[in-house]
Order: sequence, then structure tokens, then C-alpha cells
Amino acid sequence: MTEPQQQTLAGEVTLEGVGLHTGQPAHVRFLPAEPGTGIRFRRIDLEGRPEVPATLEHVVSSDRGTTLGAGDARVHTVEHLLAAAAASELDNLWVELDGPEVPIVDGSFQPFFDLFARAGRSSQGVAARVIRLESPLCVEARGGASYVAAPAKDYRISASIAFDHPAVGRQFASVEVTPAAFEREVGPARTFGFMREAEALRARGLALGATLENAIILDDEGIASGELRFRDEFVRHKIGDVIGDLALLGARLTGHIVADRPSHAGNLELAREIHAAAQRAQARAIVDIEKIMQYLPHRYPMLLVDRIVEFEAGKRIVGIKNVTINEPFFQGHYPGHPVMPGVLIIEAMAQVGGLLLMEALDNVEGKTIYFMSLDNVKWRRPVTPGDQLRFELEMLQLRRHVCRMRGVGYVDGQVAVEAEMMAGIRDR
Repeated sequence: MTEPQQQTLAGEVTLEGVGLHTGQPAHVRFLPAEPGTGIRFRRIDLEGRPEVPATLEHVVSSDRGTTLGAGDARVHTVEHLLAAAAASELDNLWVELDGPEVPIVDGSFQPFFDLFARAGRSSQGVAARVIRLESPLCVEARGGASYVAAPAKDYRISASIAFDHPAVGRQFASVEVTPAAFEREVGPARTFGFMREAEALRARGLALGATLENAIILDDEGIASGELRFRDEFVRHKIGDVIGDLALLGARLTGHIVADRPSHAGNLELAREIHAAAQRAQARAIVDIEKIMQYLPHRYPMLLVDRIVEFEAGKRIVGIKNVTINEPFFQGHYPGHPVMPGVLIIEAMAQVGGLLLMEALDNVEGKTIYFMSLDNVKWRRPVTPGDQLRFELEMLQLRRHVCRMRGVGYVDGQVAVEAEMMAGIRDR
């Protein structure tokens, strides 16, 4: 199977309007981005032009929309834009805006999708990150939303909703997430709200920009804002919101999502479960000793990693070292009182860190890692036969041929060792 390639815009496009909730105007500029950038917002109206990555880690609110934040910078109501980007198969994109909220335009996803189509897409010759669901998972979210995510050969979302309103009732739709199907079946579907909630929402600082032109407004009798674009426009819009929120995974998705009464909070909970499952799958890629020996040049008696249990490429790794009385160093350290040498505990931690670093490199076979310095090393308790060392390392910085990592080693949940390490990457 040919792996999809990362894509970005072929040119620059702009959009302006007002935010649905803040009611504030904003001008948005969409720009091509380098491979590996992902989708990143830049608040050009704030000092320092702060950047806000479109990732799950930067979600700060799911109240009537998805809000991202980094430091004091906020970007409200990102889901429509992200849904259009995901459906357009855009992996890398700069979004510059001079206000706190993405414009709502007509309340649908289509204006963003049309802009991206007008700019065109450019293949970047680098494999796209793809999350393929390997086994089913279920999520029961707060508020009544529930989800099943199952393996499938494509990306499909099926959703059902139920509202006690004559214009809505119970609706179901199922859509394959491709550019053509999205444009035809989801893109034009608009956001909706109830007239009876308007006063309460505005009192909370929400829906300040809502009008009959940018949302379907429902009163007690029916629709107060013209004709529907689809008979089941409400559930189609909910499907678009699911696509937009799952785009915060930062990867293309392959699987079938079945959602009942989806909400932004539920969508994000589902995304976190999918992310965790993907991390477990990545860890299994280098979980056993045979795989570890393909990455590390160490051999007996200096191979000190037994298993990898968690892995996040370029960010974090968790490895296990089982300490047994058969370790050769116990013969002399010390007879009658076996204690694992502190330098070998650090060496084991460094080997786990080496696996994290090697996985982040191209041409692994031609590289060797040499550790250059250790800082803030502390041994907190002795390690003896029968102990299991659990090393948790995170990448602090990777610049060209030098990286910094921080590691902590635990035994039975208690800190045994901690250190910061700097390593250099050299050709063999």
C-alpha cells in the first residue's frame, strides 16, 4: 500500500468575518507550511505574534466550540476550519489571524473548504502521519455522548442525534471522509442553536456574533432562519464537528467512528483515547528485545533495556530494565550485598533515551549516539536484585546533531534516579 504524502497549500488565501461567540472581527491568512509543521495558528494582533499549535495538548475549552490556547493567546471556534483542512487532506498549514476567533462566515464548513480548493494542494514528498485503528475502542463521555471507534479500510463517521424539537427529532447519517464526499454531504451543513438559549449564552459571553445569516436558529415552533440545506442538516453538521475535533490528533485517521449524541467535549475525549491507543501501538513496534537489538548496538553484558512500554515519537519513551541476581556486575558489587552500580543505572537510562532519539532520525543504521554530558544526577535509593527499573524520558530539545533529554527512573513507584543528559549524533 502506497503511503500518503504530506500536503500543504499551493498558495496563499485570505478570509475575513466575525466570530460566532466573541462577535469580534478577524482577518485570516492561510499560508503554506513546511513538512512536519502541522496546523499552527499565529495571533498576529498580539505582542510577539504567539503561535498556538492545533493539537490536543493545546485545547483549553470545549464549551459550545473548541478553543485552543498557548500562554495567554487563545483561538476560539477552530473546528470548522480544521474539519475543512482534514477533509482537504492538508497536513501542514499556517493560519495567521488578527483576532481571538476564527470567523464563522455562513456557519458551515464550506467557505474554508472552497478557499483551500482555490489555493490548491502541494505534495511535499514526505510520508504523512496516519493513525490506523487496530482494535475497537468505546468511549462513554460526560453529557451523554458515546462513541465506538473500529478498524476500517477507510475513514468514515456515522452519527446519530436526538433533540426534542419538531425540526430535528432523531437523525442519523454516515459519511466517508474524502474531499468529494465532504464537499457534497457535509461542507454546506450549518451550525445551529435554540432561540430560548440565546439570552443565557450571551450572559456567559457566548453567541455574541450569532445571526440568522450564520446559524440555523430554532424557535419553539420550527426554524426561524430560512430553509434547510439538507433535511438532516443538523446531524451532518455534527459529523463535521467530529471531523474537526479529531483533526487535533495531528494525523490522518483510518477507521470507522460511530457517534451517538456527539459533543465537542465527547469528541475530544474520543480523540484522546485514539491518541493513547496509537501510542500503545507505536510502543509495540519496538517492544521486544529482538527489535531493541536492531536499534541499539549494545550486546551482553552491556545491553540494559528489556522492554519498551510507552512511546511517543520524538517526545517521550518509557522503558523497563529487569534487575536479576544473574547480572555479572553483582559478583563484585558487592559480594554478600548486591547493589546495581549507579553508573550502570544511568547507562540503562541512556540506552532507553537512545531508542527515543534513534526513532526520531533518518538513516538510523548509519548513526551512532555518544553521550556528551550529565547534569543534575541524583540517586535516590539503591537498586537490588528483583527490582524492576522503569525509566521515563522526555526530549527537551533536538537541534541538528545535539539533543537534550530528561529522565527519571522508578522502582515500585519510588524515584531511584534522575538526570539530564546531552547527546551528540555522529555518523558511524
